[in-house]
Amino acid sequence: MSDTILRTADGKPLKAALQRASAVARRRAFWLVLPLLAFVVITFVVPIGQMLSRSVTNDAFSANMPQLVAWFEANPEGTEPDEAAFAALAADLTNAAAERTIGSVATRINYDVSGTRSLFTSAGRKAKKLEAPFKESVVAMDPKWGEPIVWAAMRNASAKLTTSFYQAAMDRKLSAKGVFEKAPEDLQVYLKLFGRTLALSAVVTFLCLLLGYPVAHLLASLPMRKSSLLMILVLLPFWTSLLVRTTSWMVLLQEQGILNNTLVGLGIISDENRFALMYNQAGTIIAMTHILLPFMILPLYSVMKTIPVSYTRAARSLGATSWTTFRRIYVPQTVPGIGAGGILVFILAVGYYITPALVGGATGTLISNQIAFHMQDSLNWSLAAALAAMLLGAVLALYWVYDRLVGIDNMKLG
Repeated sequence: MSDTILRTADGKPLKAALQRASAVARRRAFWLVLPLLAFVVITFVVPIGQMLSRSVTNDAFSANMPQLVAWFEANPEGTEPDEAAFAALAADLTNAAAERTIGSVATRINYDVSGTRSLFTSAGRKAKKLEAPFKESVVAMDPKWGEPIVWAAMRNASAKLTTSFYQAAMDRKLSAKGVFEKAPEDLQVYLKLFGRTLALSAVVTFLCLLLGYPVAHLLASLPMRKSSLLMILVLLPFWTSLLVRTTSWMVLLQEQGILNNTLVGLGIISDENRFALMYNQAGTIIAMTHILLPFMILPLYSVMKTIPVSYTRAARSLGATSWTTFRRIYVPQTVPGIGAGGILVFILAVGYYITPALVGGATGTLISNQIAFHMQDSLNWSLAAALAAMLLGAVLALYWVYDRLVGIDNMKLG
Protein backbone atom coordinates (compact mmCIF):
# COMPACT_ATOMS: atom_id res chain seq x y z
CA MET A 1 0.00 0.00 0.00
CA SER A 2 1.55 3.28 -1.08
CA ASP A 3 1.84 6.21 1.35
CA THR A 4 -0.80 8.88 0.94
CA ILE A 5 0.76 12.21 0.00
CA LEU A 6 -1.02 15.25 1.38
CA ARG A 7 -1.42 18.01 -1.13
CA THR A 8 -2.48 21.61 -1.13
CA ALA A 9 -5.54 22.96 -2.94
CA ASP A 10 -3.50 23.53 -6.11
CA GLY A 11 -2.16 19.94 -6.08
CA LYS A 12 1.37 20.60 -4.78
CA PRO A 13 2.83 18.34 -2.05
CA LEU A 14 2.07 19.83 1.38
CA LYS A 15 5.58 19.18 2.72
CA ALA A 16 7.24 21.07 -0.14
CA ALA A 17 4.74 23.89 0.16
CA LEU A 18 5.44 24.25 3.89
CA GLN A 19 9.20 24.26 3.28
CA ARG A 20 8.82 26.90 0.58
CA ALA A 21 6.61 29.04 2.83
CA SER A 22 9.11 28.70 5.68
CA ALA A 23 11.97 29.77 3.39
CA VAL A 24 9.97 32.80 2.22
CA ALA A 25 9.24 33.75 5.85
CA ARG A 26 12.93 33.45 6.77
CA ARG A 27 13.96 35.61 3.81
CA ARG A 28 11.33 38.20 4.70
CA ALA A 29 12.51 38.25 8.31
CA PHE A 30 16.13 38.60 7.17
CA TRP A 31 15.34 41.60 4.96
CA LEU A 32 13.38 43.20 7.80
CA VAL A 33 16.29 42.74 10.23
CA LEU A 34 18.98 43.68 7.69
CA PRO A 35 18.88 47.48 8.33
CA LEU A 36 19.32 46.93 12.07
CA LEU A 37 22.06 44.36 11.46
CA ALA A 38 23.88 46.75 9.13
CA PHE A 39 23.56 49.54 11.69
CA VAL A 40 25.03 47.36 14.46
CA VAL A 41 27.89 46.19 12.24
CA ILE A 42 28.77 49.70 11.03
CA THR A 43 28.44 51.51 14.36
CA PHE A 44 29.54 48.78 16.78
CA VAL A 45 31.36 45.80 15.30
CA VAL A 46 33.56 47.70 12.84
CA PRO A 47 34.71 50.40 15.33
CA ILE A 48 35.55 47.78 17.96
CA GLY A 49 37.43 45.75 15.35
CA GLN A 50 39.40 48.83 14.32
CA MET A 51 40.14 49.61 17.96
CA LEU A 52 41.44 46.10 18.63
CA SER A 53 43.50 46.24 15.45
CA ARG A 54 44.95 49.64 16.33
CA SER A 55 45.99 48.41 19.77
CA VAL A 56 48.36 45.78 18.32
CA THR A 57 49.51 47.46 15.09
CA ASN A 58 51.55 50.57 14.37
CA ASP A 59 53.59 50.69 11.18
CA ALA A 60 54.84 54.27 11.53
CA PHE A 61 58.39 52.97 11.99
CA SER A 62 58.39 49.77 9.95
CA ALA A 63 56.85 51.43 6.88
CA ASN A 64 59.28 54.35 6.83
CA MET A 65 62.56 52.71 7.91
CA PRO A 66 62.75 49.67 5.57
CA GLN A 67 66.54 49.25 5.47
CA LEU A 68 66.91 49.29 9.23
CA VAL A 69 63.95 46.90 9.57
CA ALA A 70 65.71 44.54 7.15
CA TRP A 71 68.85 44.69 9.30
CA PHE A 72 66.84 43.82 12.42
CA GLU A 73 65.26 40.87 10.61
CA ALA A 74 68.66 39.59 9.49
CA ASN A 75 70.30 39.94 12.90
CA PRO A 76 68.89 38.27 16.03
CA GLU A 77 68.01 40.15 19.18
CA GLY A 78 71.08 41.01 21.23
CA THR A 79 73.30 41.73 18.21
CA GLU A 80 75.33 44.89 18.62
CA PRO A 81 74.58 47.48 15.91
CA ASP A 82 77.48 47.43 13.43
CA GLU A 83 78.49 49.67 10.54
CA ALA A 84 75.80 48.16 8.32
CA ALA A 85 73.13 48.99 10.91
CA PHE A 86 74.23 52.62 11.15
CA ALA A 87 74.47 52.87 7.35
CA ALA A 88 70.87 51.61 7.10
CA LEU A 89 69.84 54.08 9.80
CA ALA A 90 71.48 56.99 7.98
CA ALA A 91 69.86 56.04 4.66
CA ASP A 92 66.40 55.64 6.22
CA LEU A 93 66.69 58.93 8.12
CA THR A 94 67.59 60.70 4.88
CA ASN A 95 64.64 59.17 3.00
CA ALA A 96 62.19 59.78 5.85
CA ALA A 97 63.26 63.41 6.08
CA ALA A 98 62.88 63.83 2.32
CA GLU A 99 59.40 62.25 2.37
CA ARG A 100 58.46 64.20 5.51
CA THR A 101 57.62 61.08 7.50
CA ILE A 102 60.40 61.55 10.05
CA GLY A 103 57.86 63.02 12.48
CA SER A 104 55.80 59.81 12.44
CA VAL A 105 58.95 57.73 12.99
CA ALA A 106 60.04 59.95 15.87
CA THR A 107 56.61 59.83 17.49
CA ARG A 108 56.50 56.03 17.33
CA ILE A 109 59.86 55.64 19.12
CA ASN A 110 58.92 58.35 21.60
CA TYR A 111 56.01 56.17 22.73
CA ASP A 112 58.53 53.63 24.08
CA VAL A 113 61.37 55.97 25.08
CA SER A 114 60.32 59.43 26.15
CA GLY A 115 62.42 62.31 24.88
CA THR A 116 63.59 60.69 21.64
CA ARG A 117 61.36 62.67 19.27
CA SER A 118 63.84 65.54 19.04
CA LEU A 119 66.63 63.00 18.50
CA PHE A 120 65.02 61.77 15.28
CA THR A 121 63.81 65.11 13.96
CA SER A 122 67.24 66.67 14.51
CA ALA A 123 68.98 63.70 12.86
CA GLY A 124 66.60 63.92 9.90
CA ARG A 125 67.76 67.45 9.17
CA LYS A 126 71.43 66.43 9.31
CA ALA A 127 71.23 62.95 7.75
CA LYS A 128 72.13 64.12 4.22
CA LYS A 129 75.56 65.25 5.44
CA LEU A 130 76.48 61.92 7.06
CA GLU A 131 79.43 60.09 5.56
CA ALA A 132 81.16 56.76 6.13
CA PRO A 133 82.09 55.44 8.57
CA PHE A 134 78.45 55.94 9.49
CA LYS A 135 78.69 54.55 13.02
CA GLU A 136 81.16 57.24 14.06
CA SER A 137 79.39 60.06 12.23
CA VAL A 138 75.94 59.17 13.60
CA VAL A 139 77.18 58.89 17.19
CA ALA A 140 79.15 62.10 16.75
CA MET A 141 75.92 63.80 15.66
CA ASP A 142 74.34 62.82 19.01
CA PRO A 143 75.78 60.35 21.58
CA LYS A 144 72.25 59.08 22.31
CA TRP A 145 72.41 57.09 19.06
CA GLY A 146 74.85 54.77 20.78
CA GLU A 147 72.56 54.05 23.73
CA PRO A 148 71.19 50.45 23.80
CA ILE A 149 67.69 51.54 24.82
CA VAL A 150 67.26 53.55 21.60
CA TRP A 151 68.18 50.53 19.50
CA ALA A 152 65.98 48.30 21.64
CA ALA A 153 63.07 50.65 20.99
CA MET A 154 63.75 50.68 17.25
CA ARG A 155 63.93 46.89 17.15
CA ASN A 156 60.69 46.66 19.06
CA ALA A 157 59.01 49.14 16.68
CA SER A 158 60.32 47.36 13.58
CA ALA A 159 57.54 44.76 13.83
CA LYS A 160 54.15 45.89 12.62
CA LEU A 161 52.40 43.68 15.18
CA THR A 162 53.38 44.58 18.72
CA THR A 163 52.29 44.21 22.33
CA SER A 164 54.09 47.41 23.33
CA PHE A 165 50.92 49.37 23.90
CA TYR A 166 49.39 46.71 26.12
CA GLN A 167 52.67 46.59 28.03
CA ALA A 168 52.52 50.37 28.47
CA ALA A 169 48.87 50.11 29.54
CA MET A 170 50.01 47.74 32.30
CA ASP A 171 52.64 50.25 33.48
CA ARG A 172 55.60 48.42 32.00
CA LYS A 173 58.53 50.23 30.40
CA LEU A 174 61.04 49.11 27.79
CA SER A 175 64.51 48.51 29.24
CA ALA A 176 67.90 48.79 27.55
CA LYS A 177 67.90 44.98 27.26
CA GLY A 178 64.89 45.15 24.97
CA VAL A 179 62.45 43.66 27.47
CA PHE A 180 59.52 45.26 29.26
CA GLU A 181 59.91 45.67 32.99
CA LYS A 182 57.67 47.03 35.70
CA ALA A 183 57.83 50.81 35.81
CA PRO A 184 58.91 52.62 38.99
CA GLU A 185 56.18 53.25 41.52
CA ASP A 186 56.02 56.99 40.79
CA LEU A 187 55.51 56.32 37.07
CA GLN A 188 52.69 53.78 37.43
CA VAL A 189 49.50 55.45 36.24
CA TYR A 190 47.17 53.20 34.31
CA LEU A 191 46.69 50.27 36.70
CA LYS A 192 45.86 52.72 39.49
CA LEU A 193 43.34 54.42 37.20
CA PHE A 194 41.78 51.06 36.31
CA GLY A 195 41.45 50.21 40.00
CA ARG A 196 40.01 53.64 40.80
CA THR A 197 37.56 53.39 37.90
CA LEU A 198 36.22 50.00 38.96
CA ALA A 199 36.05 50.93 42.65
CA LEU A 200 34.34 54.27 42.02
CA SER A 201 31.88 52.66 39.59
CA ALA A 202 31.02 50.03 42.22
CA VAL A 203 30.42 52.78 44.82
CA VAL A 204 28.18 54.72 42.43
CA THR A 205 26.25 51.54 41.60
CA PHE A 206 25.73 50.77 45.30
CA LEU A 207 24.57 54.32 46.06
CA CYS A 208 22.17 54.25 43.10
CA LEU A 209 20.72 50.98 44.40
CA LEU A 210 20.48 52.37 47.94
CA LEU A 211 18.69 55.50 46.78
CA GLY A 212 16.76 54.03 43.87
CA TYR A 213 15.23 50.99 45.58
CA PRO A 214 12.81 52.89 47.85
CA VAL A 215 11.91 55.30 45.03
CA ALA A 216 11.11 52.41 42.70
CA HIS A 217 9.09 50.71 45.45
CA LEU A 218 7.15 53.92 46.00
CA LEU A 219 6.49 54.23 42.26
CA ALA A 220 5.17 50.67 42.12
CA SER A 221 2.98 51.09 45.25
CA LEU A 222 1.36 54.49 44.71
CA PRO A 223 -1.89 54.97 42.80
CA MET A 224 -1.47 55.64 39.10
CA ARG A 225 -2.08 59.39 39.32
CA LYS A 226 0.57 59.96 41.97
CA SER A 227 3.04 57.48 40.53
CA SER A 228 2.79 59.18 37.12
CA LEU A 229 3.71 62.52 38.68
CA LEU A 230 6.64 60.95 40.52
CA MET A 231 7.76 59.21 37.31
CA ILE A 232 7.88 62.58 35.56
CA LEU A 233 10.20 63.84 38.30
CA VAL A 234 12.41 60.77 37.85
CA LEU A 235 12.56 61.23 34.08
CA LEU A 236 13.02 65.00 34.24
CA PRO A 237 16.86 64.78 34.29
CA PHE A 238 16.75 63.00 30.89
CA TRP A 239 15.23 66.16 29.42
CA THR A 240 18.19 68.25 30.60
CA SER A 241 21.62 68.28 28.97
CA LEU A 242 24.26 66.18 30.71
CA LEU A 243 26.65 69.12 30.55
CA VAL A 244 24.10 71.41 32.20
CA ARG A 245 23.49 68.91 35.00
CA THR A 246 27.22 68.51 35.60
CA THR A 247 27.92 72.25 35.68
CA SER A 248 24.96 72.67 38.04
CA TRP A 249 26.66 70.34 40.48
CA MET A 250 29.81 72.43 40.14
CA VAL A 251 27.82 75.47 41.27
CA LEU A 252 26.31 73.52 44.16
CA LEU A 253 29.42 71.75 45.44
CA GLN A 254 32.24 74.28 45.24
CA GLU A 255 33.56 75.72 48.50
CA GLN A 256 31.83 79.03 47.86
CA GLY A 257 28.82 77.27 46.38
CA ILE A 258 25.21 77.01 47.44
CA LEU A 259 25.59 73.91 49.64
CA ASN A 260 28.51 75.21 51.67
CA ASN A 261 26.98 78.69 51.97
CA THR A 262 23.73 77.16 53.24
CA LEU A 263 25.53 75.04 55.84
CA VAL A 264 27.55 78.05 57.00
CA GLY A 265 24.43 80.21 57.13
CA LEU A 266 22.64 77.60 59.27
CA GLY A 267 25.63 77.41 61.61
CA ILE A 268 26.23 73.72 60.94
CA ILE A 269 29.84 74.36 59.86
CA SER A 270 32.17 77.31 60.27
CA ASP A 271 33.37 79.41 57.38
CA GLU A 272 36.88 77.99 57.81
CA ASN A 273 35.70 74.36 57.66
CA ARG A 274 33.81 74.33 54.39
CA PHE A 275 33.49 70.91 52.76
CA ALA A 276 35.81 70.21 49.83
CA LEU A 277 33.37 68.53 47.45
CA MET A 278 34.81 69.67 44.13
CA TYR A 279 37.76 68.40 42.09
CA ASN A 280 38.00 65.16 44.06
CA GLN A 281 36.36 61.75 44.24
CA ALA A 282 33.53 63.01 46.45
CA GLY A 283 32.31 65.41 43.77
CA THR A 284 32.61 62.74 41.09
CA ILE A 285 30.58 60.23 43.13
CA ILE A 286 27.83 62.73 43.99
CA ALA A 287 27.39 63.99 40.43
CA MET A 288 27.56 60.55 38.81
CA THR A 289 25.10 59.09 41.33
CA HIS A 290 22.57 61.80 40.53
CA ILE A 291 23.00 61.40 36.77
CA LEU A 292 22.85 57.59 36.76
CA LEU A 293 20.11 57.17 39.37
CA PRO A 294 17.24 56.93 36.81
CA PHE A 295 19.01 54.02 35.11
CA MET A 296 18.66 52.10 38.38
CA ILE A 297 15.12 53.18 39.19
CA LEU A 298 13.52 52.25 35.87
CA PRO A 299 14.58 48.54 35.78
CA LEU A 300 13.64 48.16 39.44
CA TYR A 301 10.25 49.76 38.85
CA SER A 302 9.51 47.56 35.83
CA VAL A 303 10.08 44.44 37.97
CA MET A 304 8.37 45.68 41.13
CA LYS A 305 5.25 46.64 39.18
CA THR A 306 4.71 42.99 38.22
CA ILE A 307 4.99 41.59 41.78
CA PRO A 308 1.48 40.65 43.03
CA VAL A 309 0.49 42.38 46.27
CA SER A 310 -1.17 39.13 47.36
CA TYR A 311 2.27 37.57 48.04
CA THR A 312 3.13 40.01 50.79
CA ARG A 313 -0.42 39.91 52.18
CA ALA A 314 -0.25 36.12 52.37
CA ALA A 315 3.08 36.29 54.21
CA ARG A 316 1.68 38.78 56.73
CA SER A 317 -1.43 36.65 57.25
CA LEU A 318 0.80 33.66 58.04
CA GLY A 319 2.52 35.58 60.82
CA ALA A 320 5.58 37.05 59.10
CA THR A 321 6.74 40.45 60.29
CA SER A 322 7.11 43.38 57.91
CA TRP A 323 10.90 42.97 57.85
CA THR A 324 10.69 39.22 57.25
CA THR A 325 8.15 39.71 54.48
CA PHE A 326 10.35 42.32 52.82
CA ARG A 327 13.55 40.30 53.18
CA ARG A 328 12.30 36.83 52.28
CA ILE A 329 9.35 37.49 49.95
CA TYR A 330 9.72 40.87 48.29
CA VAL A 331 13.48 41.34 47.78
CA PRO A 332 14.11 37.94 46.09
CA GLN A 333 11.48 38.80 43.48
CA THR A 334 13.25 42.08 42.69
CA VAL A 335 16.63 40.43 42.02
CA PRO A 336 16.19 40.59 38.21
CA GLY A 337 15.66 44.35 38.44
CA ILE A 338 18.62 44.74 40.81
CA GLY A 339 20.82 42.82 38.39
CA ALA A 340 19.65 44.77 35.36
CA GLY A 341 19.99 48.15 37.04
CA GLY A 342 23.33 47.24 38.62
CA ILE A 343 24.92 46.13 35.35
CA LEU A 344 23.47 49.10 33.46
CA VAL A 345 24.69 51.68 35.97
CA PHE A 346 28.09 50.02 36.44
CA ILE A 347 28.83 49.82 32.71
CA LEU A 348 27.76 53.43 32.19
CA ALA A 349 29.87 54.56 35.16
CA VAL A 350 32.96 52.72 33.92
CA GLY A 351 32.86 54.60 30.63
CA TYR A 352 31.88 58.03 31.97
CA TYR A 353 34.00 60.91 30.74
CA ILE A 354 32.42 64.40 30.96
CA THR A 355 31.44 64.38 34.63
CA PRO A 356 34.82 63.14 36.00
CA ALA A 357 36.62 65.57 33.67
CA LEU A 358 34.70 68.56 35.02
CA VAL A 359 34.32 67.77 38.73
CA GLY A 360 36.89 65.04 39.32
CA GLY A 361 40.18 66.89 39.53
CA ALA A 362 43.38 64.92 40.01
CA THR A 363 41.88 62.27 42.32
CA GLY A 364 38.48 61.93 40.64
CA THR A 365 39.44 61.28 37.03
CA LEU A 366 38.83 57.85 35.55
CA ILE A 367 40.52 55.72 32.89
CA SER A 368 38.13 57.15 30.28
CA ASN A 369 39.70 60.58 30.79
CA GLN A 370 43.14 59.12 30.11
CA ILE A 371 41.85 57.43 26.96
CA ALA A 372 40.44 60.77 25.79
CA PHE A 373 43.78 62.44 26.54
CA HIS A 374 45.66 60.02 24.30
CA MET A 375 43.05 60.37 21.56
CA GLN A 376 42.91 64.19 21.57
CA ASP A 377 46.18 65.52 23.00
CA SER A 378 49.05 63.05 22.86
CA LEU A 379 47.61 61.44 19.67
CA ASN A 380 48.82 58.04 20.85
CA TRP A 381 45.81 56.27 19.39
CA SER A 382 47.36 52.83 19.77
CA LEU A 383 47.77 53.25 23.54
CA ALA A 384 44.26 54.67 23.78
CA ALA A 385 42.97 51.63 21.89
CA ALA A 386 44.89 49.28 24.20
CA LEU A 387 43.44 50.98 27.29
CA ALA A 388 39.93 50.84 25.80
CA ALA A 389 40.35 47.17 24.90
CA MET A 390 41.47 46.35 28.45
CA LEU A 391 38.49 48.26 29.84
CA LEU A 392 36.18 46.36 27.49
CA GLY A 393 37.76 43.09 28.59
CA ALA A 394 37.25 43.96 32.27
CA VAL A 395 33.57 44.75 31.68
CA LEU A 396 33.03 41.53 29.73
CA ALA A 397 34.76 39.55 32.49
CA LEU A 398 32.47 41.06 35.12
CA TYR A 399 29.49 40.36 32.87
CA TRP A 400 30.61 36.72 32.63
CA VAL A 401 31.01 36.48 36.42
CA TYR A 402 27.50 37.88 36.86
CA ASP A 403 26.16 35.31 34.42
CA ARG A 404 27.87 32.50 36.33
CA LEU A 405 26.70 33.68 39.76
CA VAL A 406 23.23 35.05 39.06
CA GLY A 407 22.39 34.19 35.47
CA ILE A 408 21.65 36.56 32.62
CA ASP A 409 18.26 34.85 32.18
CA ASN A 410 17.22 36.28 35.55
CA MET A 411 17.94 39.86 34.46
CA LYS A 412 15.00 41.91 33.29
CA LEU A 413 14.98 45.41 31.85
CA GLY A 414 11.22 45.62 31.60
